[in-house]
Amino acid sequence: MNLSFFIAKRYLFAKKSRNVINLISAISATGVAFSTMALVVVLSVFNGLESLVKSLVSPFDPDLRITLVKGKVFSLDIPAFEKIKKMPEIAYFNEVLEENALFEYGDKQFIGAIKGVGENFKKMNPIDEKMTGGEFVLNLGTKHGAIVGKGVAIRLSLSANRLRTLKIWVPRRTIQLSSDAESAFSRSYAFPVGVFTLNDEEYDTKYVITSLEFARNLLEYKTEVSSVDLKMAERHDVDQVQKNIEKMLGNGFSVKNKYQQHEMLYKIMESEKWAVFLILSFIILIASFNIVSSLTMLIIDKKDDIGMLKNFGAPNRLIKRIFLYEGWLISIIGTILGIVFGLLLSFLQKEFGLIRFVGSSLVDAYPVEILYFDVLMVFVTVVLIGYIAAWYPVRYITSKYFYTN
Repeated sequence: MNLSFFIAKRYLFAKKSRNVINLISAISATGVAFSTMALVVVLSVFNGLESLVKSLVSPFDPDLRITLVKGKVFSLDIPAFEKIKKMPEIAYFNEVLEENALFEYGDKQFIGAIKGVGENFKKMNPIDEKMTGGEFVLNLGTKHGAIVGKGVAIRLSLSANRLRTLKIWVPRRTIQLSSDAESAFSRSYAFPVGVFTLNDEEYDTKYVITSLEFARNLLEYKTEVSSVDLKMAERHDVDQVQKNIEKMLGNGFSVKNKYQQHEMLYKIMESEKWAVFLILSFIILIASFNIVSSLTMLIIDKKDDIGMLKNFGAPNRLIKRIFLYEGWLISIIGTILGIVFGLLLSFLQKEFGLIRFVGSSLVDAYPVEILYFDVLMVFVTVVLIGYIAAWYPVRYITSKYFYTN
């Protein structure tokens, strides 16, 4: 066994050395343990909340969505899109044309968005399960159907029927601004044959779904789309397919997975998680100051032992390592205890829901998900802080008071 480590362990655990210094060491380890436990539990709760949010992602969001980096619409007449259609990893390829619009029904008006979708939209989304009235039919022979979000329907006092039309207005692209409102806007009519709800305000109070053909005619486009939605075939790696498509399309296109389509939400969650991590790490650093006090008192208490080791020919490096290992042992013991109790509390919360939400209809208790990479990161962070806390008194106090190089 390493001599420095052996002596440090004896100082920490030997029965004869149980005094106020050991009490301070125990307090130091306890402070580190509680801070580490809190860090493990909080990170696990943030992971659980992130998973909860991911589970609530709208069925409207495809596995992958292709859009332009700059610009609004693009044409599919480039070879890359033909290759994407034929990829075995892609189950469905759906063209989408989306634009803001003014909806008028009777004497009510509402500003939302028209979403023209291709034939594969229904295959990619469980929209039939989300219908609260009518049915999902976009083509009515020579007429056109529209599927209206529940929030839009409420604001327009609209119900699913094939007797009254929904008037849709959009600004014309092909003429200059004019004082004549009639000529400045393009309009068309569709029958509101269905109402859907996703229980998500972003969708329910915004969208009216129509056929892609209807949207193109209204918006004065021929083959253009605003995005391409892709549904993956089973048992394929989304991340790898995403990278492959990005290479095929080049820098002019953006390819986002289901979660990147809500980039702001996930960035906020991630930033909050790491902000809490930094705050709790700072608390651990403060708790580790007790190690400085403990080692300082230990070095003063063991000055006779240091002198004896010097007389036996012990080099300065060995004496420094004794107290460095002592401080590090205190930190490691506190870290391990904190991680064990943190994992235990996280497991109990996951299994039994000890701490519950108040007034939430989504989940009864705080969700918890343990990621062992986070646990490893906590261990490395706390041990590193402990090493720094031990290094300071060893570096300065021993060299200043007890020996010279």
